[in-house]
Amino acid sequence: MKIGLNLYTLREFVRDVSGIEETFHKLQKIGYKYVQISGIGSIDVKLLKKILDDCGLSVCITHVPYGRLKDQTEQIIEEHRILQCNNIAIGGIPSELHNYEGYKKFAVEVIPVAKKIKNAGMTFSYHNHAIELVKYNGRTGLEIIFEQTPEDLVFAEPDTYWIQFGGGDPSEWLRRLKNRIVAVHFKDMGIIDNKPTMFEVGEGNLNWQEIIEACKYAGVEYAVVEQDECYRDPFESVEISFKNMLKMGLSQK
Repeated sequence: MKIGLNLYTLREFVRDVSGIEETFHKLQKIGYKYVQISGIGSIDVKLLKKILDDCGLSVCITHVPYGRLKDQTEQIIEEHRILQCNNIAIGGIPSELHNYEGYKKFAVEVIPVAKKIKNAGMTFSYHNHAIELVKYNGRTGLEIIFEQTPEDLVFAEPDTYWIQFGGGDPSEWLRRLKNRIVAVHFKDMGIIDNKPTMFEVGEGNLNWQEIIEACKYAGVEYAVVEQDECYRDPFESVEISFKNMLKMGLSQK
């Protein structure tokens, strides 16, 4: 698996072009080769591609708002062609859909969008938080989504922290979704003041050896660092995660 970084982690530093350039150069110095585009400021996609190229970075996957993906599918696809990125994801769905009928509705309405993306030679993935682990009639939101959508159209982008936070087993979910995952958000969990807290990968309590084995079994290509909240300098955090993941046997290339 290749190591990537979700830029949402550094969202405060990528609000404009100069910040994007400076951040990308710092990531290049750390050793990152892949990034997920998420949480960045407005920038022309061709300029973004140039900055990425100048820093030796490639886009492994993105996060696109679901409303825009539905309404501007062809434009989103063209933007990804410019970025030379074949993987499109959404970070979640509107809050009013987080219920039994809402998940079923999403499963129906996302299929034609996912078909267009597949026909363009790309993948569509759904990223989870903890809320998708709520059960309705004995089935979690994630189960409803993935049981009612074709496995060749709707992929998963599991988040290890949020699955654990929701009472799930990250490794079990990874194995359950075999051949249906391109990228996984690597996010560690520990405890501060008796509260679940996000940690750098390898600095918390998640069973990374088992998670990595499950990723290999599932056919995951990218292990994407994400830390929504950092309790030290965020660039130090993403460097710690990167170095720990190299020690775990993941690849930077």
